[in-house]
Amino acid sequence: MYKASLCIAFSIIAVIIPNHIIMKQKSKEESKTAITEWIVSSLKEKMQGKIKVSGKPGTVKCKYGEAVSFNGSSDGIFLESMPLAGLEQFTIELIFEPQSGGNFEQRFFHCGEVQSDRVLLELRATPAGWYSDAFIKTGDDQLALIDPNLLHPLDTWYHLAYINDNGKFSVYVNGRKELEGLLKAAPLKSGNTSLGMRQNEVSWFKGAIYKVRISSKALNPADFMPY
Repeated sequence: MYKASLCIAFSIIAVIIPNHIIMKQKSKEESKTAITEWIVSSLKEKMQGKIKVSGKPGTVKCKYGEAVSFNGSSDGIFLESMPLAGLEQFTIELIFEPQSGGNFEQRFFHCGEVQSDRVLLELRATPAGWYSDAFIKTGDDQLALIDPNLLHPLDTWYHLAYINDNGKFSVYVNGRKELEGLLKAAPLKSGNTSLGMRQNEVSWFKGAIYKVRISSKALNPADFMPY
């Protein structure tokens, strides 16, 4: 009876210990995720010496707090920051409001080089609404995810996520997948970041941006920042 009890006890331990170790390993892996998070209205204070402002972006109150508004013609923000450098996986998230009255082609996030390797998050504005255009270029390879049929009303706040899962790219709007595609893309290496326009000061964004978050892994929608 005593030997039988010992056998049962060791069997339970043998089952429990591997699961315990796996949980620790998962937790350790999750802790390696690097996150760059910008409340856009706080960038002037937090990025002193590494920020350049074009035009006169203003601050506006929104349901999330204080956002930065862009006039669609001369307002933009340059950051000496390249949070995508070296990443084989990433998730870019934005909470933003595309507004009426802007140009058809608008770039609200540009990370990387001006003309060569880069990521561009864009929109196309029509009288009926806006649709997303997500673009990446690395070396001679590039991928654009866009569908004019996926329209959304202007003058409303949205969460947008652009995900690179080891070459599987996807776009989510308000937690719902809209677009996906494949590209054997090498990690971006250098460059800077701009908000509200393309880095060569064209394709200005008309609207407001509250927050940007960049994670060094491909997130599931359940892990997106609250919106």
